[in-house]
Amino acid sequence: MFTPISTKQAPAAIGPYSQAADLGNLLIISGQIPLDPETMEFVSDEVEQQTHQVMKNLGAILKEAGLSFKNLAKTTIYLDDMNDFSVVNEVYAGYLSEPYPARAAVEVGKLPKGAKVEIEAIAVKE
Repeated sequence: MFTPISTKQAPAAIGPYSQAADLGNLLIISGQIPLDPETMEFVSDEVEQQTHQVMKNLGAILKEAGLSFKNLAKTTIYLDDMNDFSVVNEVYAGYLSEPYPARAAVEVGKLPKGAKVEIEAIAVKE
């Protein structure tokens, strides 16, 4: 069983899922897209600003669970265009420090609401 994690500092779920699932020693964070939690609209059409918002959303969920980016063990980045990888990678790296989490990055056909980037994560409690 798990405890759902929810914060108003990150976008509300747009479907039948929790922002995150607390499994005791693991926190599984649902994919975050670049929605502003107050307006539930995209912050920008630009991938750089979208990535910043996604990372802010992840950070808010981590904080609600009493964690930080240092607790990330694995992330998956979904891109609608792999040509955006270098921009996303640069923004992503700005929120993290060594040791970096394991990661995969994949191009997908389409993301929810037409987002350019979505990131899901797994964090470990120390």
